[in-house]
Amino acid sequence: MKTALVGIGKIAVDQHVPAIADSAEWELAATVSRHGSVDGVEAFTDMGKMLQARPDIRVVSLCLPPVPRFAYAMQALEAGRHVMLEKPPGATLAECHALDAAARAAGLTLYATWHSRHADMVGAAKSWLSDKMLRALRVTWKEDVRRWHPGQAWIWEPGGLGVFDPGINALSIVTEILPAQIHVTGATLEVPSNCQTPIAAEIAFHHPDGADVSAVFDWRQQGDQTWEIEAVTDSGTLTLRDGGAVMEVDGTVSGQAAPLGGEYPRLYAQMAQLVTTGGIDMDLRPLTLVTDALALGRRVATDPFED
Repeated sequence: MKTALVGIGKIAVDQHVPAIADSAEWELAATVSRHGSVDGVEAFTDMGKMLQARPDIRVVSLCLPPVPRFAYAMQALEAGRHVMLEKPPGATLAECHALDAAARAAGLTLYATWHSRHADMVGAAKSWLSDKMLRALRVTWKEDVRRWHPGQAWIWEPGGLGVFDPGINALSIVTEILPAQIHVTGATLEVPSNCQTPIAAEIAFHHPDGADVSAVFDWRQQGDQTWEIEAVTDSGTLTLRDGGAVMEVDGTVSGQAAPLGGEYPRLYAQMAQLVTTGGIDMDLRPLTLVTDALALGRRVATDPFED
């Protein structure tokens, strides 16, 4: 299937382009971007002109920041194209629900991707936890924003999510592996004095069986990066590390440290299946937890951020 990639930034170049190139199911037929392009691929700077010029392109994959994404996604759906959304699927839950309704009305596929759910050991962790009684779960997601998001000013503006941009990856794993549903009960958000979104957050969650569930996100981590989820159960302790690439259960380690390894090829394989079967996958639980944390969070001013 031919796809157009919209928004040629770091994540598109690092992950989407190689995943499409290595897939037997996909052909990158066009790009839409004001500044970026891919060698050998027809490039457009206007979404409408691409849709008009390339009716042969069935799928549009959106890698734009969250705030402008809704308009582009709706434009693609109205043109009869299937749509794949980079995480988070939108800036608000309301616009995500609107896209879902539009896709269903048109009989089109819409896929809210959560790449971290496709890390190597997430499925194994879900299986291991399926019959365990959870007593505590602790998420520690700490990375260096300057290393992973250099010069991306949009993340500090309203709708940019701040530290929840990576933190939502952790929440996408948690909502996938836990048998029970959780919800936010409180949060503390550290917001730089010159920004609109948090650089760090601590969150508490309600678990229906009384387990102690919490998360710490921080974008100021230097040196080793930490992407870890620890689940303490009645039958032992499971730890997912390196964003879900490595799993340890009571000293037994499975997997290899390879953050993002294999995740995006699996997203495109899933999208191909959804298009073939006419499916829609719009799981909004991770975004719901983030928006609830932003709604309930107590904001604490911290030092200005300088990129």
